[in-house]
Amino acid sequence: MQIAESALVVFSGGQDSTTCLFWAKRHFKEVFALTFDYGQKHVLEVRLAEQIARQAGVHFDRIEAPLIGMLGRNSLTCSDMEMDREKPADTPPNTFVPGRNLFFLSIAAVYARERGIRHLVTGVSQTDFSGYPDCRDSFIKSLNVTLNLAMEEQFVIHTPLMWMDKCQTWALADRLGAFEVVRRDTLTCYNGIPGDGCGHCPACKLRREGLERYLQQQRRGSGEGTAGQPV
Repeated sequence: MQIAESALVVFSGGQDSTTCLFWAKRHFKEVFALTFDYGQKHVLEVRLAEQIARQAGVHFDRIEAPLIGMLGRNSLTCSDMEMDREKPADTPPNTFVPGRNLFFLSIAAVYARERGIRHLVTGVSQTDFSGYPDCRDSFIKSLNVTLNLAMEEQFVIHTPLMWMDKCQTWALADRLGAFEVVRRDTLTCYNGIPGDGCGHCPACKLRREGLERYLQQQRRGSGEGTAGQPV
C-alpha cells in the first residue's frame, strides 16, 4: 500500500546525510534510509548509518553496489592510491568517485518507486562541494527530470544543504536537535574514524572548520549560521 508523505534519504551516516535524515523526520510522516556499500575503504560508515537510522526510528536498508567503486580509480576505493590532501587546481580531487551520486540517486529512485515513495532526500551541497561535479544544483535538477522521464514518475529530489556551508549545516543540525548525534555518532572521515575523525583528510578539515566557526558564533551569541534557511 502506498504511504502518503513518505521520503527516502540517501544515507551514508556522515554529517550531511545525518542532518538530512533529521530534516526529513521534521518534514515527512514516514522516513526511509538507504545506505550503499560500494567498496569504500571507510566501510564502517555503513554500520554506523544503520545504528543512527535505528536510533532515529526510521526504516533502514542497505544495498551492495561494488560496481560503483570498481568502475573508476579513486582513493576512496583503491587501496594503492594515496589520498589528495588538497584539492587540485583544475580537476576534481582523487577522492571523487565517478558517478557515485548518479548511481545512488538512480538506484534510490527505483527503490522508492517500488514502495510508493515520491520524495528523495540527499545531502549534497554546492557551497561545500569539494570539487565534486555531482554535488552541484544543476546536476540534481537535471537528474530529477531524467528520473521522472525514465520511470514516468513525479519524484522530487530535496537538497536541504545545497546552499549551506559546513557552519550552516552544524547550525541546522543543532536546530533539529541532532547536534550531539552528528558530532558523536557520524562518520565523515575518509580514514574511517568516527566523530571528529582523523583531523587530516579533506572531509575532516571541512567538517572541523565548519564546527569551529559555528561554536565561535555560539559563544559570541550572534545567532548566525543558518543564513535564513528554514528548518
